[in-house]
Amino acid sequence: QVQLVESGGGLVQTGGSLRLSCAASGRTFSSYTMGWFRQPPVKYREFVAGVTWSGGLTYHADSVKGRFTISRDNAKNLVYLQMNSLKPEDKALYYCAASSRYSSSVYSGHYDYWGEGTLVTVSS
Repeated sequence: QVQLVESGGGLVQTGGSLRLSCAASGRTFSSYTMGWFRQPPVKYREFVAGVTWSGGLTYHADSVKGRFTISRDNAKNLVYLQMNSLKPEDKALYYCAASSRYSSSVYSGHYDYWGEGTLVTVSS
């Protein structure tokens, strides 16, 4: 069982930066592939980034590639999403998720545990 709690969301101007954190409970955190998803207003939840259990492989959606970076610290049970050059279309509720699969997946159904989300708002 893994419990996830996101933090770091807030209001930022276009072009600004935020770093989201996801704190995980559970002794087996390091065995999970982790991902970040987001759900913009009146839209479906979409994949943002994923990282394998060791942190050795990362994957980012095309819409955020070059601007966002996912990372993890297994010693601290933390996953991060560094978001730079934010745009108004990045406004969304951002979720952290854990998957028992070996590799990252863009499908939300492949993730076993979810946090409650943290809201990111980007003003133009």
